[in-house]
Amino acid sequence: MKISKNSTLILSLVSGILILLWVYTSLSKLSEIEDFKRQLNNQVFSRKFTPVLLWAIPGIEITAAAMLLFKKTLRAGLILSAILMALFTGYIVLVSMNIFNRVPCSCGGVLKNMGWNSHLIFNTVFLAISLFGVYKSKKGYPDNDMINGKA
Repeated sequence: MKISKNSTLILSLVSGILILLWVYTSLSKLSEIEDFKRQLNNQVFSRKFTPVLLWAIPGIEITAAAMLLFKKTLRAGLILSAILMALFTGYIVLVSMNIFNRVPCSCGGVLKNMGWNSHLIFNTVFLAISLFGVYKSKKGYPDNDMINGKA
């Protein structure tokens, strides 16, 4: 089923914003891998998870960005983006509610200067963008691959 040009434009904008987010956050983690490792070790979960999360998180973020480039995987990429943002946002909510016995450090890159409340707002906006994209993609996919700039 085809979707309107307006919906195609909206999906292009949504996916472009999310691609920028995932590429930036994944490259930020990978380019400062030792800092990212320290940040993971300062989280509330066991350090046994650090070796897996160190590569899994940026890998999944890159996967989400790649999925958003093609019409056949666009909807799945939007769903993956929404799941990631829901998980990250949920974690921030738990931190903000003082559920944990200590407050872990926040993330790196530009976002490291944000407090937990600002981070919650930022993540909620990107969660809403992701969910909006999932909603708009229900009716079908754009006619052309996003990567070709023809959508």
